[in-house]
Amino acid sequence: MCGNTSDPVRLTHAHVVPFAVFMVFMLVMPLVDSFIGWDHPKAPWWRQDVAYFIYPLQTLVTLGLLCHYRRSYAFDWSWKWSLAAIPAGALGIFFWLLPTIAYDHFALTGKTTGIPAWLGVDSRAEGFDPSVFENPAAWWFSVLLRFLRAAVVVAFVEEIFWRGFMMRFVHDWEGDYWRQPFGRASWKSWLIVTGLFMAAHAPLDYAGAFVYGSLTWLLCVWSRNLGACVVMHAVANLLMGLYIMQTGKYGLW
Repeated sequence: MCGNTSDPVRLTHAHVVPFAVFMVFMLVMPLVDSFIGWDHPKAPWWRQDVAYFIYPLQTLVTLGLLCHYRRSYAFDWSWKWSLAAIPAGALGIFFWLLPTIAYDHFALTGKTTGIPAWLGVDSRAEGFDPSVFENPAAWWFSVLLRFLRAAVVVAFVEEIFWRGFMMRFVHDWEGDYWRQPFGRASWKSWLIVTGLFMAAHAPLDYAGAFVYGSLTWLLCVWSRNLGACVVMHAVANLLMGLYIMQTGKYGLW
């Protein structure tokens, strides 16, 4: 049984609720933008892109939920598998970033079409740009919160849900799926979980999400260690954030 409780209902809530709340923020954001968004140079920062205030709120609320349910998670932290997760995360994010790296390498311009577009080959330049904040303190605060969201909150929320819950659920959704061993390998769990992981991301990221999701699935079944999956995701998102700040490809956020 997972975590420090034998209550299957609480276990399900602990693994699903933080992810569900995280996704609700993503779904609500376009609605909020339709009411207060203003794509204009003179618009205040909170109207230029509502993500500037919705993402911090999403981060703090979800982090609070993770803390609330913390006793229901079994990460089984291991130095061996945590260290193995570091190169796995670097490899996974390399494939995620490869399409936009190729865009620059081949000196492409504008929007791509056909297979390149399907693979996510794009400049990825438009998105969260901290330069909207002229105050240095505000700039640093927004950047640090974005890294907290990507490298900590997203890493925990997604791995707890996809690997901790969904990989069990697909094996026995009509029975006691918490009796399923963590990291059980099957074609079904790979196809369903990786497919849903892809669908939870933007179409430009589908190819990268497929490769990254497959690599995380492999780490999961090899290590049988949820903590390693979290470390892999944290490393990947940290490296992506550093790449974004270095290149200005804010659309990757």
